[in-house]
Amino acid sequence: MLSSVVQHTSFFRSEARMSDVLVVNGGAPLKGEVTVRGAKNLVSKAMVATVLGESRSRMFDVPRIRDVEIVTGLLELHGVKVTPGEHDGELVFDPSNVERAGVDEINVHAGSSRIPILLCGPLLHRLGHAFIPELGGCNIGGRPIDFHLEALRRFGAVVDKAPEGLHLSAPDGLHGIKYHLDYPSVGATEQILLAAVRAKGVTELSNAAVEPEIIDLICVLQKMGAIIKVHTNRVIEIEGVPRLGGFVHRPIPDRIEAASWASAALATKGDIFVRGARQADMMTYLNVFRSIGGEFEVDDSPSGGGIRFWHPVGDLRAVALETDVHPGFMTDWQQPLVVALSQANGLSVVHETVYENRFGYTEALAQMGANIQVYQDCLGGTPCRFGRMGFRHSAVIAGPAKLHAHDLIIPDLRAGFSHLIAAMAAEGRSRVHGVDLINRGYENFEGKLTALGADIAR
Repeated sequence: MLSSVVQHTSFFRSEARMSDVLVVNGGAPLKGEVTVRGAKNLVSKAMVATVLGESRSRMFDVPRIRDVEIVTGLLELHGVKVTPGEHDGELVFDPSNVERAGVDEINVHAGSSRIPILLCGPLLHRLGHAFIPELGGCNIGGRPIDFHLEALRRFGAVVDKAPEGLHLSAPDGLHGIKYHLDYPSVGATEQILLAAVRAKGVTELSNAAVEPEIIDLICVLQKMGAIIKVHTNRVIEIEGVPRLGGFVHRPIPDRIEAASWASAALATKGDIFVRGARQADMMTYLNVFRSIGGEFEVDDSPSGGGIRFWHPVGDLRAVALETDVHPGFMTDWQQPLVVALSQANGLSVVHETVYENRFGYTEALAQMGANIQVYQDCLGGTPCRFGRMGFRHSAVIAGPAKLHAHDLIIPDLRAGFSHLIAAMAAEGRSRVHGVDLINRGYENFEGKLTALGADIAR
């Protein structure tokens, strides 16, 4: 096992940690080019899917981010050999010797990620047993694992709770089910897909999530030999197969990171070409970007296209928007965009309908001079699960506001990048604490900021 760890260490060499504080001298526009690689929300799930196969898999454009490092460690603990491939950003997975991992070893990763819960189905199929430690992830609202466990029990899993975590077994194997999600949750959809592809019989999942990353995961599983039909009205039908092989896959580019850089261009009056960004994955965001007054240009050249985002001469316009499941406006897009909206003329309204606790980051923006008020009311027409429940899940942003430097503490991944954007847009020197959390989802973000002309230092 140690040799595998040594082999993949070079893949993560850009993640070397120094100080967890970044000093930002803001006030200058970000201009230049950055590249986005495979989507964080697909890559880690495709890595989990390799456990289902009985032959090697290869994935390209894998970003060097903390989440990939965490999943690599979990896979290696279970006997999957993970090695760098011949090309930059390529990883090779050999699951031929999947084995049970010790509880103490797995608990090293407790609290670092929510990915372990998705290993349940694959491990139950390969080993008949799975152990899940305490989960981590960003504190952006309730993301209970109850629905994961309920679905797994329906498949035939037995769940035993212990002080150190959850032990799952499947004495009679997993069997297909008919399951309806009350809410089209991405995590629940991924769980059911990963459990159903090798379950006996047919699984029908209704009200499923259909985000681009979900469709790309289905493409991965189909390459492995799965039989999955995506019907209309969010219905996915999975016909279980007894065996799966490996895959060779290039994941879709990270549309969240691409939108983050686009919002940074708006907030700093900059001009950023995001190589790798795809129009088809970002159409909803692009419409809002243009409505605000931002300009973009799609480059579909075969040599490696992308999208150029820039702040034109003139004022930005306020907008009203609501986050929603795909094809709605993505919840992970709103935090960076709110920083840009603080620079728009008028009152912007943002209604968050996906996570109930996602506006905590606005307190730091207010301390920097942004005029933001959050409300418990549903300030929008989209049906919302959080109405009259006491959650502050709507925001009104009055602009333009002059941002000034401030000491910031990063609370979670997307909020952290929003704080960085605000520090870039603000006049003066900000100290941003906890920046290593951004490594979870943004590859080499400091190098990219430097390439865009940012004045930063550890």
